[in-house]
Amino acid sequence: MKKVAVIGATGFVGSHIVKELVDRGYQVEAVVRDASKVQQNDKVSAKGLDVNNVDELAESLKGNDAVISAFNAGWTNPNLYQDFLTGSENIEKAVEKSGVKRLIVVGGAGSLYTPDHVQLVDTPDFPAEIKPGATAARDYLNKIKENKTLDWTFFSPAIEMHQGTAGVRVGKYRTSSDTPVFDESGRSVLSVEDVAVALVDELEQNNHIRARFTAAY
Repeated sequence: MKKVAVIGATGFVGSHIVKELVDRGYQVEAVVRDASKVQQNDKVSAKGLDVNNVDELAESLKGNDAVISAFNAGWTNPNLYQDFLTGSENIEKAVEKSGVKRLIVVGGAGSLYTPDHVQLVDTPDFPAEIKPGATAARDYLNKIKENKTLDWTFFSPAIEMHQGTAGVRVGKYRTSSDTPVFDESGRSVLSVEDVAVALVDELEQNNHIRARFTAAY
């Protein structure tokens, strides 16, 4: 596998995925809204596309060995729930239409389960400001589970991805399927750099085909 398309390549997570892929010797096609924001070179090319234009996106994705979607409809978007769900569904359709088999989707931690079998997004203390996006990611996970064509993987980051260890690439982590991974102090933490490591490791190892997984230290 040599060429990977990254959707949302200039975002918080997407930019780190691009770096990790390039560092491991991959060719990257950055699929973004505005291609001028991508620093292109011999390893990274860019295409400015609307993910909701399924035909155009599918054509762009042809020839890639895999697609990693770090699509985000914008945390301050008043229509975040519907825009995330629609965009994610259209990306899935475009990947199918392109003929690429491997799709890795970055979702949220909100669909992970507590020990009481309640999804985090449904707990009373879940942050209201990110609930629409987290709910959309949860609902999309339920949808992609129906896909029997693609070799898809859905990744839920640790509960604390933005805190604690930002800027650190440890290169090691522990995984789980549907429940958060906690450290000895009861925290679920993973830097965005190691989110990228976990995603590219999954790309190379195919440990979670047609399944969801999460990772933390």
